[in-house]
Amino acid sequence: MTQDAHYSVLLAESIEAVVTDPNGCYVDGTFGRGGHTRALLSALGPDATVIGIDKDIDAVEVGNTLAQEDARFEMFHGSFADMNTALSGKKATGILVDLGVSSPQLDQAERGFSFMQDGPLDMRMDNTKGMSAADWVSHAKEEDIANVIWEFGEERFSRRMAKAVVEARQKKPITRTLEFAEIIKQANPNWERHKHPATRAFQGVRIFINNELGDLKALLDNALDVLDSHGRLAVISFHSLEDRMVKRFFKEQTRGKVFPKGMPITENMREQTLKLVGKKCKATRAELEENIRSRSAVLRVAEKLT
Repeated sequence: MTQDAHYSVLLAESIEAVVTDPNGCYVDGTFGRGGHTRALLSALGPDATVIGIDKDIDAVEVGNTLAQEDARFEMFHGSFADMNTALSGKKATGILVDLGVSSPQLDQAERGFSFMQDGPLDMRMDNTKGMSAADWVSHAKEEDIANVIWEFGEERFSRRMAKAVVEARQKKPITRTLEFAEIIKQANPNWERHKHPATRAFQGVRIFINNELGDLKALLDNALDVLDSHGRLAVISFHSLEDRMVKRFFKEQTRGKVFPKGMPITENMREQTLKLVGKKCKATRAELEENIRSRSAVLRVAEKLT
């Protein structure tokens, strides 16, 4: 895999799970560089529709080119939280979202996602609007920095790191990725083997800057409205916060209403809205040999019952 290439994680598994009608309407909620979308189009018939959604303007450019090549495809610039708008009243036969940061975003230093390459401390998936990581780090309260690194990065040394950031920015603005990573690294007293000391902090700040969990909650809240009868929702998660949200949502919707123990009920009274499609799926050994970034990916799929 070349540096700027994007490897579509769990590609065959996700396409097989989400496609039920070859001429249905499908949504790739995280278009990226179009790997999942192209696989969808290859698996679908001439009357199918595929809608791609992405915040990243570079991804949108790739999508617009694809839309010119294939009339079944259309591109929408925005978040999958805005899926109602993207669908324009249509119902989705299947929805696929890959919640990982795309390889081009990670590998292009100027995007500011990487703690391994020097670039501007940006981290915005849509770098045409909103606040960059550098802007936020420059002005946020120490307590807020600590809370973000703790809540979204699950980093136990968050308070120590936040203090180091505030002390460093008093001397000079923090504007570069490697500069920020070095501050975090020096504040981390317990380096884990095979993991950069700034990994969790970078994850936490990125999730916060892009409202990633808020967007995921909105997607899950709206999924039942936008899915057609027996439509499927397939979500590929990359860290425990995302996966817990998806797992909890699927569990609640497949369980339905909860009644007091011993109360006689019928299945209809439960008002279940989803059923699980298979078990959670992880990358095969063969995929991991091709792309180590697949190691934390988890695919969960559910189908709307009515």
